[in-house]
Amino acid sequence: MRDNKNIIIRTPFTEEMKRTHTILMPQMLPIHFDLLAKVFRQAGYNAEVLSPSNLTAAEEGLKSVHNDTCYPALLVIGQFIDALKSGSYDPRRTALLLTQTGGGCRASNYIYLLRKALEKNGFDYVPVISLNFSGFETNGFKLNLRTLIKCVFSLVYGDFLMCLFNQCVPYEKNKGDAKKAVDRWVSALLGQMEGPLFVRVAQNYRAMLSDFQAIPMDREKQTVKVGIVGEIYVKYAPPGNNNLEEYLVGEGAEVVNSGLLDFCLYCVYNGIFDKKYYGIGGAKYYLLKAAAKYMIKKQRQMIKEIRRHGVFTPPADFSEVIESGRGYISRSVKMGEGWLLTAEMLELLHRGVENIISAQPFGCLPNHIVAKGMIRRIKDDFPHANITAIDYDPGASRINQENRIKLMLAAAQDLGFRL
Repeated sequence: MRDNKNIIIRTPFTEEMKRTHTILMPQMLPIHFDLLAKVFRQAGYNAEVLSPSNLTAAEEGLKSVHNDTCYPALLVIGQFIDALKSGSYDPRRTALLLTQTGGGCRASNYIYLLRKALEKNGFDYVPVISLNFSGFETNGFKLNLRTLIKCVFSLVYGDFLMCLFNQCVPYEKNKGDAKKAVDRWVSALLGQMEGPLFVRVAQNYRAMLSDFQAIPMDREKQTVKVGIVGEIYVKYAPPGNNNLEEYLVGEGAEVVNSGLLDFCLYCVYNGIFDKKYYGIGGAKYYLLKAAAKYMIKKQRQMIKEIRRHGVFTPPADFSEVIESGRGYISRSVKMGEGWLLTAEMLELLHRGVENIISAQPFGCLPNHIVAKGMIRRIKDDFPHANITAIDYDPGASRINQENRIKLMLAAAQDLGFRL
């Protein structure tokens, strides 16, 4: 609600609402977000992940926010408005959850656009929860240390399953086997959260590896490995990238994608690098260093188990990603995906993945600088790099996007990039 024509008064999420309200979360990565929602439910919050249609979400977003708004903001806000209008939820007993990274990207302002959209649609009484670690907003949504640790485990498990799935799905003899294996393990992990098995990751990793190895696969099948980088939402979310991964697999490609934990580490390391570049330190600096050390340790445990098994290729150690960007882009560049996007392209090239798609919202200035703006510099050192930037927007033609991807794949085959 507004106290005058310019100021929107936010409706706070109170601790009492923990017992009465359903908290809706936007969908970005089904494996990761399903696990995170269960962690929140264990903490006493009735959290639920939305599964929207990209068409209805885009329509509601276009009606609720300016059409020049960042495409991910338009889709996420559209998801929420569509859910509140659907009749599936009581708006008086519903809250919405959004993250705020604190960077200079428009993503940190989605929450204000959402509140304006809620008012426009008559839902100004619906509380919006800011999940942030920068002190932007305080509310009744609290996570203790135990819950935060379970969140890290959820991210690592999600990255692990995504890694194995991507390396199986192009080669499976029986379509759907890899997806069934993912579903089995998500169900198993959701059940394990009630007890100690959830944190016994080495035991789970070995069982997962054996399970995916047992999938009948045609390893002689010729594929092209394609790495995906880009803005966090359109990089991962099928509604945001027109089911890019599914399309690539259908065109004979194996998708190589970094995990969500990498983006979280990027956000943590930005706080650590602030001390060097901007003199910002204090207790927060040491807390971030401890968090980074713990997250890197969990990532390395995952990498170690995949290497020990010997069948699948592990993701990159995040310390290697950081070093990949050295000499190309300053680590003080942290608008949007900042130095991470450039570093991810370089890390992919270092391990032989020369075909790369940069997925970005149309008009996203940070991504145009750290993606399109860096391609020529990267190609100077990697002349065989086959990199294409694809813009996503409600007005963009899907056929045009797919034709550009087909041209990239054709170039990969013509130049002998089959791996």
